[in-house]
Amino acid sequence: MAKIFKYQIWHFLILLSLLYLINHYINIYAGDKILSGHLWGIDTKTLFILALLVPILHQIYVLLCWRYELFYKGITKLLGNNGFKIYRIFFFILILSRPIVIICLSISNSMTITINPYVSYILSLGLFLPSFYLFYSVKKYFGFERACGIDHFEPEKFKNKPFVKEGIFKYTSNGMYIYGLLVLWIPGILLQSEAALLAALFNHIYIWVHYYFTELPDIKIIYGKTGKN
Repeated sequence: MAKIFKYQIWHFLILLSLLYLINHYINIYAGDKILSGHLWGIDTKTLFILALLVPILHQIYVLLCWRYELFYKGITKLLGNNGFKIYRIFFFILILSRPIVIICLSISNSMTITINPYVSYILSLGLFLPSFYLFYSVKKYFGFERACGIDHFEPEKFKNKPFVKEGIFKYTSNGMYIYGLLVLWIPGILLQSEAALLAALFNHIYIWVHYYFTELPDIKIIYGKTGKN
């Protein structure tokens, strides 16, 4: 079990620090509007907590599945050849829940900050285009199976494969971390929701915790290298 949780003390310390800073900002610096509003009878505070909880659950789920499979073949032993397929179903449920919850939060908490409509459209387009190009590049050059971690299930197959250097990956080896979550900022910008923007900021910072303390150490084990798309 020590292998599964290697470096995770830093993961959880940074997570606790982020949650503390968010709570401090809301209580000390933010106005009353930041958690105002409701949607379908659900108040903004509940949706905001959910918007933080989903990425936490997602990243802990991936951590446990990746490491349990990589070091012990635990998922394959438990579920057989369907192990990766079942893991992938819950992976996509969790990753798609991120934008869905933020959209709901943006609607609930709309018009709590003021952004010129034309500025919000330009910013949203500027965030959408690289994010769209990333997903196009993943589909065309990288593959969604590899993006959600099939290399942890089949390390022998992938250990000699080169890193992808086409599409957006021609310009950065961390495209998914830099550009993938830009789309989460768009609902808060368009609907002018302070709570949604704060949740998007948390998502974008917290995904790098996953990279440095889960994915990057695993890359060194699987590929014997120090960087990956």
